[in-house]
Amino acid sequence: VAHSYTPGLKVLKNTEILKERRLPLKGNVASKVGDIVSPDDIVANTDLPGNVQMINVANLLNVDASDIKNYMIKNTGESIQKDDLMAETKGLFGYFKSGVLSPVDGTIESISDVTGQVVLREAPIPVEVDAYIEGKINDVISDEGVVIKTNGVFIQGIFGIGGESRGEIKTIVDSRETEIKKAMITDEAKGKIIIGGSFISLDAYKKAIECKVAGIVVGGFNYYDLEEILGYTLGVAITGSEDLVTSLIVTEGYGKIQMGQQTFDLLNSHNGKLASVNGATQIRAGVIRPEIIIPINDSTTSSDDIKETLGIVIGSLVRVIRSPNFGKIGMVKELPSELRKMESETMVRVAIIDIDGNQFEIPRSNLEVVETD
Repeated sequence: VAHSYTPGLKVLKNTEILKERRLPLKGNVASKVGDIVSPDDIVANTDLPGNVQMINVANLLNVDASDIKNYMIKNTGESIQKDDLMAETKGLFGYFKSGVLSPVDGTIESISDVTGQVVLREAPIPVEVDAYIEGKINDVISDEGVVIKTNGVFIQGIFGIGGESRGEIKTIVDSRETEIKKAMITDEAKGKIIIGGSFISLDAYKKAIECKVAGIVVGGFNYYDLEEILGYTLGVAITGSEDLVTSLIVTEGYGKIQMGQQTFDLLNSHNGKLASVNGATQIRAGVIRPEIIIPINDSTTSSDDIKETLGIVIGSLVRVIRSPNFGKIGMVKELPSELRKMESETMVRVAIIDIDGNQFEIPRSNLEVVETD
């Protein structure tokens, strides 16, 4: 039977999670296979080459480039401090000297007697990669990083901002329909991942940043509020590199949309547990979704294998991703094989979906599978 490709978001209560933690360039891997790590442990580190400064010493001293080495006080490979004398003319009887001071701390990388340029390399920039999640080192990528394995809850959101964060889960609403109000966020939430219901306003989000909340997971958020937070209009871009104290993960979509029942119940059931969240999102080729990971250390719970999504089948839990039922979750009751005519006169494959006891005929391309275990 022909079926249309259907994107899916995962809401898994106990699955095997593998996380690759890789350096931007080769360096030192500080862990070995079998090591138990916590989120803040450094698993790999390296030094990025420092910035380069070009100084035309020949011009500054008003000498020929071919003679530059005669005037250099510091030579190739030597380190130099900011405002140290780098080169100096002989002057007349020891007077009327002119000199060049180093603009930065660094090392002299090269001296050119063709251009008269001196290349200064600033100090290397240390880069450290932490484990991000609690787990065990499953594999080591030589000189580059590690793969960490853990069992636990894995939930994907629709959209997020802010990078990696971790903290204790704290539910601050009674139900998935409740909006997060500014007054609900107090200093007690500092360093926590707070779970909301249907919506968080811009004021409440700003209060969370003030209170140094680690992350917020909520059903909906206003698209036009993003511009005020980010300082620019978000197009089809990669998020996650924003300098925000509080990562935000939206599980359902823009506007006021109640959080999915399974997502809310699952997060609520792990209140008080340590979670790792990442708001990084990329909505194009090589899709990256924001995620919430809650490691479960109980070895007696068996891991459910991630099932490959083959498309929509009868009984699938799906979310509608187009108006008029945008954001609603329902169950597939029927998958008619014949094409149906839509208002636009196009002939498409549809699914009959049960949403809150009512049945709707919705084009399959307007649905996404909610993967559960």
